[in-house]
Amino acid sequence: MPNTINIGYWVNRFLGRFDGWLLAFSGALAVLGLVVLYSASGQDMDRVGDQLRNIAIALLVMCVVVHLSPKWLEQIAVPLYVLGVLMLIAVALFGQVRLGARRWLSVGPISFQPSELMKFALPIMLAWYFQKREGRLHFFDFCVAALIVAIPAALIVRQPDLGTALLVSASGIYLLFLAGLSWKLIIGMGVLAGASLPLAWSMLHDYQRQRVLTLLDPAQDPLGAGYHIIQATIAIGSGGSVGKGWLHGTQAHLDFLPERTTDFIFAVFGEEFGLAGNLSLLVVYLCLIGRGLYIALRAATPFSRLLAGSITTTFFTYAFVNMGMVSGILPVVGVPLPLVSYGGSSMLTIMIGLGILMSIHAHRPLVQG
Repeated sequence: MPNTINIGYWVNRFLGRFDGWLLAFSGALAVLGLVVLYSASGQDMDRVGDQLRNIAIALLVMCVVVHLSPKWLEQIAVPLYVLGVLMLIAVALFGQVRLGARRWLSVGPISFQPSELMKFALPIMLAWYFQKREGRLHFFDFCVAALIVAIPAALIVRQPDLGTALLVSASGIYLLFLAGLSWKLIIGMGVLAGASLPLAWSMLHDYQRQRVLTLLDPAQDPLGAGYHIIQATIAIGSGGSVGKGWLHGTQAHLDFLPERTTDFIFAVFGEEFGLAGNLSLLVVYLCLIGRGLYIALRAATPFSRLLAGSITTTFFTYAFVNMGMVSGILPVVGVPLPLVSYGGSSMLTIMIGLGILMSIHAHRPLVQG
C-alpha cells in the first residue's frame, strides 16, 4: 500500500504540471495536421510516419521543459542569449550553405539552425531584463531592449532568413509593448520605420524584393515568382463553403500546388474543407492563443507574465503570417503553419513554447487576491 501511494503521488505530481486545455488544443491541431498531411503528401505513410516521430520527439522535449521552473529560466537568460548570439556569429563565419543561404551549423553528424534557439532566448532575455528594471523603467531601458532585439535580428537577416528574423523580432516587439512601451513611442517608431522603407528596400536581396513585387501583382510572373501565390489562392477559392472533401483536392493532387506539405499546407486544407473548415481551424487557434493569454494574466512574476505573453503572441504571428502569405495578403516568407505543417524544427519550437507556458501556469500562485 505505501508503494502504491508513493507511485500515485509521483504520477499526480508529474501530470499536474500539464495544462489540459493547452494539451487539448495543441493535440487537436497536431492530429488535424496529420490528417491533412496524409492527403497533401499523396497518401504517403512514410511522410506521416516521419511527422509522428517529430511529434513524439517534440512531446518528450516538452515534458522536460514543463518541469523547468521559471526561476531556472531567469538564471539562464543571459548565458542563453549570449550563446545564441555567438552561434549566429559562428553561422556567419563557418555555417553551411544550403540553397543559397548560410543558416546551419554542424557539430559532428548533427546539423541545426541557431536562429531557432533565438526564438526563445530573446524573449527570455528581455523578460529577465525588464523584471530587473521593474518600477524604474525609462526611455533608455527601452533603447537597450531594442538593441537586444536588433543584434540577433540583423544576424538572422544576413543569412538571409527574413521569415525567422520577422518572428524573432516580433517576439521582442511584443514584449516591449507588454512591458509598458507607450503608444506615443510605438507610433513614433512606426513613422520612423515607414520613413526608412527606401533604405530597407535597398538592403533587401533581389529575391526578397521580388516577393514584395509579386505580392502586389502575382500575375506579372505567373509561372515564376507569382506561381506560389496564384496556385494557393486558386486552391483556397475552389474549396468554396464546405470544400471538395478530404483526399479530393485537385490543386495538390495534380501537383499544381508547391510546398504543399510545409508552408502551403493551409491551401490544401482550405481546398478540401472549405470556408467552414478554415473558420473551425481559426477557432482552435484562437482558443490556444486565448489560453496562453489567460496563463500570462495569472503568472506569478513580471518575468513569467512577460515571457508567457510574448510566446503566446508569437504563436499568433506564426499562424497569421502563414495564413496571410498563403491567402495572398502577405509576402511569401517561409513561415510554417504551427502544429500543422510538416517539419521537425517547427514542431519542436512550438512544443518548447507550450512547455514554457505550462511551467509558468504550474508555478502560478494558488491563491490570488
